[in-house]
Amino acid sequence: MKETEKKRKKEQHVVGEMIRLYCRKKHKGSGGKKGQLCAECQELLDYARLRSEKCPFMENKTFCSNCKVHCYKPEMREKIRRVMRFSGPRMLLYHPGLAVWHVVCSVREKKKQK
Repeated sequence: MKETEKKRKKEQHVVGEMIRLYCRKKHKGSGGKKGQLCAECQELLDYARLRSEKCPFMENKTFCSNCKVHCYKPEMREKIRRVMRFSGPRMLLYHPGLAVWHVVCSVREKKKQK
């Protein structure tokens, strides 16, 4: 698997975990079966994956938050921001490895941009 594809899959995994955490805590099981997302969160996850799949900048960036071009529709951008604000700090408790990896990659990316 190419390095770019590995990055894309890792980013999608992190976003997916953040959306799942948000849905579990904010929507409290409105998705039916345990572990299933509600319709609103599933739509956001599908949209985020689609944007990631179509991203032409994947080779040069780590996360969408570090990108100069924001390709999300305004409504979806606000939804993903809400998820990130809520889930970001909580990732240390629920997914510490992913949280540390995300911070390290973000710091590296910001240093590169300077």
